[in-house]
Amino acid sequence: MASGEPHQMDPDGAAKAFVDHYYTTFDTNRAAVEGLFQEGSMLTFGGEKFTGAAAITAKLTSLEFSSCKHHVTTVDCQPSGPTGGMLVFVSGTMHFGGGEPPLKFFQVFHLMPAEPENFYVLNNYRVNYE
Repeated sequence: MASGEPHQMDPDGAAKAFVDHYYTTFDTNRAAVEGLFQEGSMLTFGGEKFTGAAAITAKLTSLEFSSCKHHVTTVDCQPSGPTGGMLVFVSGTMHFGGGEPPLKFFQVFHLMPAEPENFYVLNNYRVNYE
């Protein structure tokens, strides 16, 4: 890249980095995901809607399992709109202790730029299935 040229973000790389950060945080310190949401953020989880960082975090920290490990199978992204947002589709499995069978999931994140090379979650749609 020549000096003075604007830095071009790699959407696939940014999506993968976000996904790695999100699931590592979720799996190790679920309450810390609150920093990835803002007051206008929305989560749809199992047909219920939650708005705002505090409400989303309360839902995620109240889930019935105390520990899990996400194994991501796919991460696909598309640019979204003129403001630099991204739609990120993730699929994979969640593994729990105690010999329980893994649970399949897919999740869609609508990411919006928060500052250069950082994003927050505007919309988050999650489905678990067997």
